[in-house]
Order: sequence, then C-alpha cells, then structure tokens
Amino acid sequence: MGHGTNDSIVEWAMRVAGAELRAPLPRRWAQVQGVAGCAVEIGSLLRRDSALLVSAATLHDVGYAPRLAVTGFHPLDGARFLRDEHGADERLVRLVANHSFALLEAEERGLRDELASEFPLLEEPLLVDALVYCDMTTTPDGDRTTAQNRVAEILSRYGSDSVVGRFIRRAAPEIFASVERVETALAAQPR
Repeated sequence: MGHGTNDSIVEWAMRVAGAELRAPLPRRWAQVQGVAGCAVEIGSLLRRDSALLVSAATLHDVGYAPRLAVTGFHPLDGARFLRDEHGADERLVRLVANHSFALLEAEERGLRDELASEFPLLEEPLLVDALVYCDMTTTPDGDRTTAQNRVAEILSRYGSDSVVGRFIRRAAPEIFASVERVETALAAQPR
C-alpha cells in the first residue's frame, strides 16, 4: 500500500484504527488517541520517521478489536490484520507486532517463535523506544502518566499472576529503561 505523503499514512492509520476500535472498545480507542497524541508531541525526535511513529502509535492496539482477535494476543492479531487486509508498510507492521516488549508476552503465551519469525523486531532502537514511551506513559483513558504508574495500573487491572501480570513484571525494567532513553533524547533536543 503506497502512501504518498506522511499525512496520508497518519490519516489512513486513524481511519483504520477508528473503524475497528471506536464503537466496540471506546476506552481502548481513547488510549490509542492518547498514545498517538504523545507520538505527535515527540515526533521531532524521529525526524523523517515521525509519521511512521504516529501511525504505529495509532494502530498499536488494533488487534484488540473483537473481529481481529484470532489468537487473543493483540500485537500478533493486529500485525497480521495490517499485513493481510491492508498490505501495510512492513516497518509499521513490525512496530505494531513488537510494541512495548510484546516478545516477552508472546513467550508467556507460547507464541514467541511465531511472533519472532513472522515479524522480526526492527533494528531501530529509538523508533522502538519512542513507541514504548508513548504507550507506557498513557493511561487507559488517554491521559499522560508515568511509566511506573502505568505498570502499576496494568498489574492491578490484570492481576500479578495473570499472563499479562507475569509479562509486565518481566518487562518493567525494559520499559523503564526505554522511557528513560527517550526522556534523555528529548532533554537533549534543542529548544
């Protein structure tokens, strides 16, 4: 799918995510909009990839949409949907598939090999970190928060011994390190 301008890929992402999430999952849609807003704010960090970041932020949770939940693992379901139904950009699909240390959760679900072979992690650390930063500093209602509060909220929502709880406890140090790297990069930007 060739998107001519950066604006058109962002507009396309917003249309696709809205169509899948707005009605069935309004709270998830609010979170997605908050994550996308964060991506817009920090986009200058990524220069020419800012539209890719905003698009990935907009689509990162599309796999939660009821009609797309095939495996029940939203990063994999969302990435397959974007690849198979939309022929989306490969980097975008790989960002969605691997957002916020999804590989660690895939491991908890017995889907690690599937995720890693179908959608290898992008070797673009700042881009990957930027998406983690936006996702993990946004509440379920789309407001800004700290990564520490976000991890605590996820633990309280899912329970410490759930698949998600086990994953988030394992991922927390990685999440905090990611967020810190982005905060350092943002602080170093010329004002």
